Amino acid sequence: MFLLRFLQSRILRSMATLIITEKSSQAKDLRAALGDRHGRILPAEGHLLRLAEPDEVDPAWKRWSPTLLKPDGLYPTRPDQGGNKAAKLQAITAALRACDEVILATDCDREGQLIGQEILEHVGYRGKVRRALFTAQDPKTLRDAFAQLKPNDSMRPLYEAAVARQQADQIYNLSLTRTATKTLLAPGTRGVIGIGRVKTPTLAIVCLRELEIRNFKPEDYFEVVATATVAEGSFLMRHAPAPKDRIKDRANAEAIARAADSHRGPLTVTVEEKRQAPPKLYDLPSLQKTCGQRWGWTADRTLAVAQELYDGEGKKLITYPRAEARYLSENQIADAPAIVGALTRLRGFAHLDISRPVIRKGKSGHFCDKALEGVSHHAVIPNVNVLDDLESRLVRLTDDEKRLFALICRSYLAAVMPDYQYRQTSVTMPVPVPTPEGAKPVAFRAVGRIPLKLGWKAAFGSAESDGKPEEEAEQTLPPLTDGEQATLSDPKVEAKRTQAPPRYNEGTLVDAMQNAWRFVEDPALRDRLKEAKGIGTPATRAEVIKGLRKQNLLGADGKWLVPTPAGLHLFETLRAAAPTLVDPGTTALWEMKLDEVVTGRADFRHVIDAIASEADRLIGALVGQRGAALDLGLPAAKVRFTRRGATGRSTAARGGGAVSGDVAKPARRRLRKVAAPADGDATTPKSRRTRKTRGAGSAPPAAAVPESTPAEASPIPEPRRRREPTERMVAFARSLAERKGIALPDPCLRDFDQCRSFLDQHAR
Repeated sequence: MFLLRFLQSRILRSMATLIITEKSSQAKDLRAALGDRHGRILPAEGHLLRLAEPDEVDPAWKRWSPTLLKPDGLYPTRPDQGGNKAAKLQAITAALRACDEVILATDCDREGQLIGQEILEHVGYRGKVRRALFTAQDPKTLRDAFAQLKPNDSMRPLYEAAVARQQADQIYNLSLTRTATKTLLAPGTRGVIGIGRVKTPTLAIVCLRELEIRNFKPEDYFEVVATATVAEGSFLMRHAPAPKDRIKDRANAEAIARAADSHRGPLTVTVEEKRQAPPKLYDLPSLQKTCGQRWGWTADRTLAVAQELYDGEGKKLITYPRAEARYLSENQIADAPAIVGALTRLRGFAHLDISRPVIRKGKSGHFCDKALEGVSHHAVIPNVNVLDDLESRLVRLTDDEKRLFALICRSYLAAVMPDYQYRQTSVTMPVPVPTPEGAKPVAFRAVGRIPLKLGWKAAFGSAESDGKPEEEAEQTLPPLTDGEQATLSDPKVEAKRTQAPPRYNEGTLVDAMQNAWRFVEDPALRDRLKEAKGIGTPATRAEVIKGLRKQNLLGADGKWLVPTPAGLHLFETLRAAAPTLVDPGTTALWEMKLDEVVTGRADFRHVIDAIASEADRLIGALVGQRGAALDLGLPAAKVRFTRRGATGRSTAARGGGAVSGDVAKPARRRLRKVAAPADGDATTPKSRRTRKTRGAGSAPPAAAVPESTPAEASPIPEPRRRREPTERMVAFARSLAERKGIALPDPCLRDFDQCRSFLDQHAR
């Protein structure tokens, strides 16, 4: 018997198991929770593989043209060379050759399944594979997940849906980017017109708001305010009808003011005791929105600061920042006393009394397992694992990092504090106003709020509110009783004017991308887009915005984002020729198709074919469109002499880079164009592929310039000829001048650059 057990133990030890995680932080958490009893743990770094570029599949696709870039089968995968991805792939590949079983412990969503399984498919691994599914990375959750491992075969439909999304994005984005660049770009101009399932609707969101602002016609309206006097004091009462009933005629407002003067009547007083729960915890989009509104940070800056707090050397103060949920798992309830205790020992929070954290479960609270189903990352909170040496970590932080960490801490502390309680008093008084039909009562109103218990608001003090605007102005009211008589005096008519909606900053644009269902009319598509949490992902939205700015399609006016003339022109062109491209509902349609793959109602190859067919239709629409060509307004490429035999490279588009240009070779020395240092828009004879990023919802950046664009026809630039502005530019300039009451200079009618300069100056 002893010999049998000994042999069994030797056999078990010889059966190696490899655990593959999506990132190093997961591997670290797994090692802390499990040790090595389940096997060796190796991390990926997001996608270790990229899809082959078009010219790697078909050499004919090296030259940019309006062509559907769809191979006969699927785009194959290739090792990604970015960062240390090659070394990580090599380590995992070597371990796969020596193991008998694999456990995939990547994120539990569609993309996480792809990241893990594509490695196995690429290497050709055919051993046993199981799947660990978890939505949080605390030790108990991880141990529970490994106690309930699932056969990876059960995840095959999710993997196929991810493949369909990846392949479709490659075909759709690259085919349409090349087509738009070759058909819409003005002759003699530079740049790439990037088209993407996420990028182009994001541009549309900003352009629609800009057009709404430009077309907005302010309206004057009036409200009446008077002083009400009672035995215990006085206060202000206001007649302010709802927007649909606003007073547009000043004479009517003055008639109400005359009727209110010296009017005496009974008050209707309603007193209510109310409670307000704390706001939700932060996910990345809400964090980006808050930082943008409060401090003017870009979405990219917020993510960069959060990332440093997450994995910076000697910091690691918060959980994973690319969160897509505003809830925590119910397993994390046990961490609340430790986190609260550590934070309230800090000077900034020492005044808070949270001896008994309030735990709110369910979707109306903060701890909810059901709300995390299908979600990879819970809300951003302080990291419970570093509380023992919190002070030593805080001294390493920059001012921005301290500010953001404090915001995240306040959010967590508020979430486990009691409700804010207050007493709200509402007062109304009808005032009869004479009309030809007889006296008509109009309501004057006042509202007062008395805090009873600050609750969670004590965590913020004056630094923050719950973010919800008050419905009406509040004031301190004297003691009042229902039916008490009051006298109105000193009535005044206040003139007001409707305001155009505000432009987006990067934070509010991220929020609009997450809530893109608001821009979709079809109820089914709206609902599906809500489920999909909008367009893009928390990890990619900041990059999409940065790409639009880099391509000169979006610009900035202070902290506000505005479409450039080129961006607005592109939006109008696409909306007329191929409205699907600017519609956020396209993502909802894709998600519905991918849902059918997950549920087994559709084959993933058929979904790819269907999306490719739609891309082919859109290529035809762009090729057939008629209108003014687009100038991105990018600076001309710099030209310099280089030594004979020197080679140049430029950044290429993700997954489908630029290609070699036809460059003449002088006998002694070659002239070549070299990349401009920062704008990423210069052209060179040869391009280099950049590493593929997760989330292919955006089109290639402006760095990729197709072969045979007019700017590349000759290596030696010719003297610039004066070009006339397009008809649309002139028409827009005329309407802009008329609307602003300024004269349109004559050169704007004849010279492209003069007209564009006028538009750049005044189209804001």
